[in-house]
Amino acid sequence: MRKSKKNKIIYYLLLVVVVFLFWTVEYYLLPSLSKDANEARATLPAWVLPRADASAVVTHNYYTLEYSELHEQARWVAYALTRSHLTSDDRRRPYFEEDPGVKTFSADWRNYRNSGYDRGHLCPAGDRRFSEAAYNETFYTSNISPMKSDFNAGVWNRLEIQVRNWARKYDSLYVITGGVLRRGLPAIGYEGVTVPRLFYKIVVRQNGKDLEAIAFLIPHGETSQPLETFRVSIDRLEEETGIDFFESVPDSLESKLEEGVKDTYWPF
Repeated sequence: MRKSKKNKIIYYLLLVVVVFLFWTVEYYLLPSLSKDANEARATLPAWVLPRADASAVVTHNYYTLEYSELHEQARWVAYALTRSHLTSDDRRRPYFEEDPGVKTFSADWRNYRNSGYDRGHLCPAGDRRFSEAAYNETFYTSNISPMKSDFNAGVWNRLEIQVRNWARKYDSLYVITGGVLRRGLPAIGYEGVTVPRLFYKIVVRQNGKDLEAIAFLIPHGETSQPLETFRVSIDRLEEETGIDFFESVPDSLESKLEEGVKDTYWPF
């Protein structure tokens, strides 16, 4: 009898410990993880998003884009990049998938097969290693564009690394990027995915009450020239792309931002 009673006491003690552990995880650990994940999403302020066809805009958890059905890729991709996003977490590379948010269906990844072009990221996977969900989201085909390997692994990669360095320095940045899409450009695959001849990137930071930006327009090819070579004004990008950037920013600030971008200080 005594042995049986002792076993029951041990059993009840173990049960209390297990219940306590589950309660601790549920009320302390899981809410903390959920909070971190939500903060990492860093919702984009409205002024970051360019003027767009609302029906073609797709808002994901970790970036927003406007999809061009004509060119089978995004006209622009916009996302936030903070110091906390920059981790070296090892992630298993997933397969590319069609974007479920694109009503007209995004391009099939098979368009790129044997095309001679990389599936080049616009919002880099390397900027989204902080979360498996965020990382996987960058592999939607709406977030890729045909890129030559020496461009994708060369100057484009150098620019992505430089943007991360600025995020470490300034903490919070907003990035808008894409290929310059026009009629008459070459295309690949059975769906006719346009191959841009130029790619652009805008990086913006808040400096007190002011906004400071730097913009790049880079020919699609191999180059060893320094990144500073490709700095342009946002006005120039608007001419090239036909996109109205920062339309909701007050006119006086917008003019200063778009015309004077070449004079702002961004250390390389």
